[in-house]
Amino acid sequence: MTSAPPKSRRRVGSLEVLLLGLIVLASSAGVVSGFVANSSALRTSATVFCGVFVQALPFLVLGVVVSGLIAAFVSAERLQRWLPRRPALAVAVAGVGGAALPGCECGSVPVARRLFGPGTNGAAALTFMLSAPAINPVVLVATAVAFPGQPAMVLARCVASLVTAVVMGLLWSRFGKDEWVTRDLPEAAPDGSSRWVVFTEAARHDFLQAASYLVVGAAAAAALHVLVPAWMFEHLAGHLVVGVVTMALLAAVLALCSEADAFVVASLTMVPLVPRLVFLVVGPAFDVKLSAMHAGMFGRPFAVRFGPATLVVASVVATIVGLAILGGGA
Repeated sequence: MTSAPPKSRRRVGSLEVLLLGLIVLASSAGVVSGFVANSSALRTSATVFCGVFVQALPFLVLGVVVSGLIAAFVSAERLQRWLPRRPALAVAVAGVGGAALPGCECGSVPVARRLFGPGTNGAAALTFMLSAPAINPVVLVATAVAFPGQPAMVLARCVASLVTAVVMGLLWSRFGKDEWVTRDLPEAAPDGSSRWVVFTEAARHDFLQAASYLVVGAAAAAALHVLVPAWMFEHLAGHLVVGVVTMALLAAVLALCSEADAFVVASLTMVPLVPRLVFLVVGPAFDVKLSAMHAGMFGRPFAVRFGPATLVVASVVATIVGLAILGGGA
């Protein structure tokens, strides 16, 4: 007589933790809101946190849906066949292809992680990750609305963002190392599973992982809003060179969604156009929430190298393009 195999105990996963956290927050909403209402700093940070998270969440959902479709229908081998063999041409194609995904930077990170592969695939995926949230039609139309009568600003943003994405892709293909990516994606589903199962499992995993780091990044942005006084940026942004550095750091700190950042920076009329362009180019490429998401999706060794390099490249490229197209005007 054989004994029945012991029942495996179900592990508590990230979905259960998320549901438990939501229940706790819902049940303590009254206490938390009363505590926040008594402090102006907490009110400000809570408003910023909700603004960043709520703006980014719909596009994050769009991104993980696309990443799930990629897991179900696009293999690394198929992507390799689609891309040109020459690394520089593959990066250029990926950069221009970023215009096809109408989302923000939060949605492009899980998509890029699904597309990421050794060699050309990795460089093309990172190029797509940087270009998609910056040159898609939604962002460019929003920029045109925010800067009425200034089509040069729209052109400068598109050109500078595309050049930044392509330069970072080329730098990765030349100097990047696959071992810097320490976070492995799990198999979307067991072998033989239907494409629907592969899609749902991949989308669920990517959403839970990316959303958790979006929370961390949004919290960091909210804290920096309170800790860094606004007058400091207004005082420093009076000169072109200092303004470029200031607006690049401000973009990294504020962590705005690429669909909304043009309206924020358009109101800073005391700042010249070139530093404002730097803000628009740096924001979708690198900020505190993206740094957290890079660490969560790719790994910390990748994040500490790719993020600062992107900040420098985006700032330099935006400054050069801005001087060439905008002429440094106010």
